[in-house]
Amino acid sequence: MDRRKAVLEGLKSRGLTVSTAESCTGGMIAAALTDLSGSSAVFVGGVVSYWTDIKEKVLWVSHETLEEYGAVSPQTAREMAEGVRTLMGSDLAVSVTGVAGPDSDDRGNPVGCVYLGFTDGSTTVVRKPEGLGSTREEIRRNAVDYALGLILEYLNK
Repeated sequence: MDRRKAVLEGLKSRGLTVSTAESCTGGMIAAALTDLSGSSAVFVGGVVSYWTDIKEKVLWVSHETLEEYGAVSPQTAREMAEGVRTLMGSDLAVSVTGVAGPDSDDRGNPVGCVYLGFTDGSTTVVRKPEGLGSTREEIRRNAVDYALGLILEYLNK
């Protein structure tokens, strides 16, 4: 079964909603979910926060986190997921922040360095997948797939 469909069906069967906070994927997770009919029953909304200011002002990533660890960090991925869940009022939330390329970021994070966060409101996990690819397109596409996998992992518990 298509991962997107499995996520939507899993959310529907459990009566859960999800929201997204995206940086390097630019809304691709939200698009993957909303490409399927019936997604409005479970997808609340998402925030694309390319700029650090938006992470801070809209998603409530703390200024201290951004100063100390940067926009591409496990701490930021955690706060993005928690912030968008609160903002959207969803049951679950997934976030992604990273460097898709073609160049490393201002802190020296290499192309392909991506952090994903997932929260259900009581527990938040952050993962740094390896081997997402070498091109911008591969990294972004595989990050979306990984994010869907995080939701499925939770739903299959």
